[in-house]
Amino acid sequence: MRVQELRYFNARSERDLIRVIRVIRGCLHMKKIGILFGQEHSFPPAFVERVNQKTGGKEIVAEFVRIDKVIQGEPCGYDVVIDRISQDVPFYRAWLKNAALTGTAVVNNPFWWSADEKFFNNALATKIGVAVPRTVLLPSNQPPTDTNDKSFRNLQYPLNWEAIFNYVGWPAFFKPFAGGGWKNVYRLHNPEEFYRAYSETGQLVMMLQEEVKFDMYFRCYSIDQRHVRIMPYEPRHPYHLRYQTEWQAPKDILQRVERDVLTLNQFLGYDLNTVEFAIRDGVPVAIDFCNPAPDAEAANVGQANFEWVVETVSEMAIRKAREHRPGRDNLSWGKFLQAAVTRRSLGQLA
Repeated sequence: MRVQELRYFNARSERDLIRVIRVIRGCLHMKKIGILFGQEHSFPPAFVERVNQKTGGKEIVAEFVRIDKVIQGEPCGYDVVIDRISQDVPFYRAWLKNAALTGTAVVNNPFWWSADEKFFNNALATKIGVAVPRTVLLPSNQPPTDTNDKSFRNLQYPLNWEAIFNYVGWPAFFKPFAGGGWKNVYRLHNPEEFYRAYSETGQLVMMLQEEVKFDMYFRCYSIDQRHVRIMPYEPRHPYHLRYQTEWQAPKDILQRVERDVLTLNQFLGYDLNTVEFAIRDGVPVAIDFCNPAPDAEAANVGQANFEWVVETVSEMAIRKAREHRPGRDNLSWGKFLQAAVTRRSLGQLA
C-alpha cells in the first residue's frame, strides 16, 4: 500500500488521480500465469516472454513460479500454472493440488496425473477406438517393501507364461508400467532373455508389449485438447537426430493420426502431452501417450517445432487466464472421468 499511497498523494490533478486509480484497479485485477520447471533452459523463459509480449503486461502477466510458503487451503496467487517438473518433485505435486483446490488452473491436472499410468492408457485406448500394441501387466519381480507371502494370496504363481508370451509375441519391449525417459526398457527376443531381464527389475511393476514393426513413425504434440502438431520422428536414431527425418505419409493417415491424438487427450484430459504413433500396414498404432511434461527444448525438437509449442502453449495459458473463475474448479477433466460421473458409457462420449 505504501507505493499506492505515495502515488495518490503525489497526484497533482484530478486527471492524475484518475490515472492512479486505474493503475491500482488494474493491479488488483491482474491475472497471473506461472510456469513451474526444473532443468529446462529454453522453453520456460521463451514462454514467459511470449505471454507478456502478447498481453503487453496488461491484465495478464506471466512469470516463473515463486514459492515461499504453502499453507493448507490458501491460494497460491496464480490463476494459471504450467507444470513442467512435479513428476520429479513430490513437494511440487502437493503444492499444485492445494493450488488447484483454491481455483488455480493447473496444466496438467495434478490429480489425474498422479493417478494415471501407461498400462491404463493402453487399456483405455482399446475402448475408444485407438489401435495400440498387445500389452500385458506383470507383478514386480521382487515383493514390495512391507509385504510377505500372505500379501499375494490372490496372485497365482507361476503366471501362465506360455499364454502371455503367445499373446504378445517376439520380439517384445519390456518396460515399467509408469514413468518415462527410456529408463529400464528392454528389447527382448525370447523367454530366456525375458527371465534374465525380469530378474533385474526389482520392485518395478512392468509390462510386456508387442514390438510394432513400422513403415513410418510420428511424434505429436497435443495442446489444449484441440491443437496437434505431427512431427516426423525416427526413434532408432540417436536422440539429437530423431526429429531430422521425413516421412511421405498419405493424407488419410495423417488425418487418422490427428483424430487419434485428439481422442486420446480428450479422454485422458491432458492439455499438454505428446503421442507417438508407429504406422503399420497403413494403421497408426499409439505407442506412447503418457507424456504430460513433454520435451520442448529447442536444441532437441528443432526451432520450428519449438516455436509452435511456445506460441500454442502461450495462447492456451492466456485463454485459461481469461476464462478463470476465482474460487471454482478450473481444471481440465477428461471424458473418461466425465463418463463415470454422469453414468454414461465411453461410447456415448466418443
